[in-house]
Amino acid sequence: MLLFVKNIKSNLIECEIILLESDVRKTKTLIQLQFTIDSPLQLRGHQSVRTTFKLSERCIDALGILAVQLGIKQKTLFDHLVDDVHVLKTIAKEFDSMALSDRRVAKTYVISRRTLENLELISSKYNTPRDALVELSIERILPLIEHEKAKHVQRTEITEKLTEQLRQISKLLLEAESELGEDDQVVQEMYNILRTSDVSLRRIRAFLEKGKKIEQF
Repeated sequence: MLLFVKNIKSNLIECEIILLESDVRKTKTLIQLQFTIDSPLQLRGHQSVRTTFKLSERCIDALGILAVQLGIKQKTLFDHLVDDVHVLKTIAKEFDSMALSDRRVAKTYVISRRTLENLELISSKYNTPRDALVELSIERILPLIEHEKAKHVQRTEITEKLTEQLRQISKLLLEAESELGEDDQVVQEMYNILRTSDVSLRRIRAFLEKGKKIEQF
């Protein structure tokens, strides 16, 4: 195998890899690859940092609940909500100090360095508290919380129906075992269905339990 570097640009390396076949024909296979290399500034922006904000309990709960419902980390959701400079500018311009709750709690989050730098930049430029920028950014997801709350109710109802269906299959299995015998192939396959279904049902219930906090939101 031979590797040739064809071209190096600011953050892109183009390479050619030639694979020499060992058969009689001695044919060559050419593969072209491109590697993107982040600049030091980009890599620095992806670094994680810990920082503390004073937020309302409602916003703290909203962030945690939605992260669970979507199956993502709070850091990922936080960065997604607060990383948009244009949105932060709009929030800062429309900021009204009276809109924030007086009862706020200190909460430490792990976020990307770029998100933190964006927050501090907009906070300084528009004379708007960082906490306010974060609080009002999280407020934007509250309608999504209501949507996920409705889905949680639907999931719970469907799970109860599924549980009842598995109860019926369990009864049918007992009948089949009584009539055909435990070693019958159909009975064994029914056992497999129940075993697999039971594992899946446990996972579903665990997921619902994790998202149960949304019921009181």
